[in-house]
Amino acid sequence: MKFGGTSVADAAAIRRTGEIVRGRLARRPIVVVSALGGVTNLLLSIARQATSGQEIAAQSHVQELRERHLACARELLGDGPAGTELATELSALHDDLAALAGALTVLGHATPRSLDAIAAMGEQLSSLIVVAAFARAGIDAVHVDARDVIATDDHFGRAEPQPEAIATAARATLAPLVRARQVPVLGGFVGATATRVTTTLGRGGSDYSASLVGAALKADAIEIWTDVDGMLTADPRLIPDAQLIGEIRFDEASELASFGAKVLHPSTIAPAVHRGIPVFIFNSRHPAGTGTRITFDAPRRPVTAIAGKTGVTVVKVRSPRMLLATGTLRSIFEVFERHRTSIDVVATSEVSVSVTIDDATRLEALLGDLQPIGDVSVERNRGIISLVGAGISDTSAPMARALGALDGARVHMVSLSASGINLTLIVDGDQVAPCTRRLHDAFFARPVAA
Repeated sequence: MKFGGTSVADAAAIRRTGEIVRGRLARRPIVVVSALGGVTNLLLSIARQATSGQEIAAQSHVQELRERHLACARELLGDGPAGTELATELSALHDDLAALAGALTVLGHATPRSLDAIAAMGEQLSSLIVVAAFARAGIDAVHVDARDVIATDDHFGRAEPQPEAIATAARATLAPLVRARQVPVLGGFVGATATRVTTTLGRGGSDYSASLVGAALKADAIEIWTDVDGMLTADPRLIPDAQLIGEIRFDEASELASFGAKVLHPSTIAPAVHRGIPVFIFNSRHPAGTGTRITFDAPRRPVTAIAGKTGVTVVKVRSPRMLLATGTLRSIFEVFERHRTSIDVVATSEVSVSVTIDDATRLEALLGDLQPIGDVSVERNRGIISLVGAGISDTSAPMARALGALDGARVHMVSLSASGINLTLIVDGDQVAPCTRRLHDAFFARPVAA
């Protein structure tokens, strides 16, 4: 069971989480928690302020975090011995954070390793509070340091999990607690190298942590508890009448997560698919809801949902030398691999290749390495809209309907995924919202009652 930041945002939310877990005790749950809502952003802000010489601002934010966590702990546990013990632990971690911020101020530079050390503190703090709150509520909870379970490589900022090492650690650390009917609680998002240096799995990585643990122990279900009722046919912020999807296929959910559906981390599905473990998405504010079930055998639909994202960059490489040449695509993709930059969408012709990327932090270096291959151009501020459905390529009707719905809009690229379940459209970034509304109306508009 993974609980996101909104599910542990404050004392009231943590109490609700405890009652949800209590209802699952017969199924022997393992609990993974995110940082309290908004904490990770503030931690990264502290690092930025410290490295830019704003020590007073950084230390002020450290104090703000200290007061927030201590206030939450007091509300949950009061001022008795348990509350005092927890406050001591929380204060010690904030002292460490203050020392890290001070060190970054002196250095004037933050390495990926030091950023991970700071970013990981949110989950370390929240997991301690949740365990204490569960114990106060009569749940036999045990704190487990995620760094003792989630083994990763040393690619700081987006570390790669090591599934075999995680399975070994989970069987040694978590399984005995589960057999004893205790509830292990660990922070998500956080891992460690073989030499126990702290790493993180990237933003939203708590989902991934839960899926890795579930797969390691062959759980019968992985539950993601968040602040929405499940996966919807579109982003409810854009489409207020977006509809709940009761069941969705693994491959559809994975595509939607990769192309902008915020409710699920893109990597979550992979460990679950490997083990065939169903994933459920529930709303911690409405725990009686049916949620969304992600599995192999969900109904097959032409279009199941629409996802979109902005801030996309299109990189185009064009060269007459590509005509009838071999190895050009390999050379282009090797450049992106070398700079650890993921590609979302690809469109090719005989003499050109167009790709989209989300992360443009290494763009200048990428362009430098691509220029020997051909003429390179960049289009910024683009957006991606993805229509996902297992039956989208069964006939041409869904594609015709999609393009018809966008009549008059400028579409820069169109791509049908190799799996045939994702029709992707590249539009201007400011057109993602209006185009998504038009597409949702075309595929999901409810019939008007007579």
